[in-house]
Amino acid sequence: MKILTVENIVRKFSLKVLAGEKQLQKTIKQSRCHRPGLEFVGHFEFFPTELVQILGRKEITYLHKLSIEERQLRIGNIVKYHPPCFIVTAEQKGLTYLTQYCIEEEIPLLCTNEPQITSEFITELDAYMVRILAPEIVVHGVCINVYGMGILLRGKSGVGKSETAHTMIGRGHRLVADDFVVLKKLSPRTILATHDEKVKEFLALRSVGLLNVVRLYGRKAFQDETKIDLDIELTKWKKDSLNNELDHEPSYIEYMGVRIPHIEIQLQPGRDVAGLIEAAANNWLLKKEGYSAAAEFLRRLESGSDGNNPLSF
Repeated sequence: MKILTVENIVRKFSLKVLAGEKQLQKTIKQSRCHRPGLEFVGHFEFFPTELVQILGRKEITYLHKLSIEERQLRIGNIVKYHPPCFIVTAEQKGLTYLTQYCIEEEIPLLCTNEPQITSEFITELDAYMVRILAPEIVVHGVCINVYGMGILLRGKSGVGKSETAHTMIGRGHRLVADDFVVLKKLSPRTILATHDEKVKEFLALRSVGLLNVVRLYGRKAFQDETKIDLDIELTKWKKDSLNNELDHEPSYIEYMGVRIPHIEIQLQPGRDVAGLIEAAANNWLLKKEGYSAAAEFLRRLESGSDGNNPLSF
């Protein structure tokens, strides 16, 4: 897990620092922010003090309407919990009293540079913090985006993962990561794949060397991240191990507790592996939409079971 500091947020969103310049190295451990509404009226039973606190137009307007004594009480009750920072949105004015409190309590007070809608800023900030603070692991493989789907290719070293990815790029698909794929758990159902910055845009091919796919094939050949939809393991051909069942039972693999659909593709000279991956991707999309080729085939068989209706396709 990476470390997220207040300074990271300041740089990411180009925020103004109104107070607490020396406290920007404070760490943020929770990937959500909070708008203190109930807390301003005295309810602190569920106050998430470890979250970034957002003050929008509603909160600031409420504080402006209070008497000096009441305002001091309301703000004082919150700053004593020392949240990581306060961020004021929508270009609010008249923040002298809030600035003074944050200076005294050594809490960073930040402000957006643009009159951005508070809810929109919260959405962007939450998404950023979730990505940075998400649990992550590194797996050996190749990640590509095929028809908008994230596919993780795995297999033993030398089985042909990178070569297959190169063929996929030639067919218009996009590389995300080669060799070291960083997986981030964004939610109980979502795994995001990205790259290690050191190998960004690079693809290593045996007997050829290191390629920069963006320099060779243009920006369309690469993307920074993708949600993983399908896990494909490339294995050596196993004689007599494959059968002609109409439809295989669904198989899954888990990454950090998230189940990902999994299939195995066995390799043999002459097999169009890239084409099989495209077929697997399209077939998975159809299944996700509720369509099963095997189920339709069986329905056609049943409709012609009396022997009078020939089976047609």
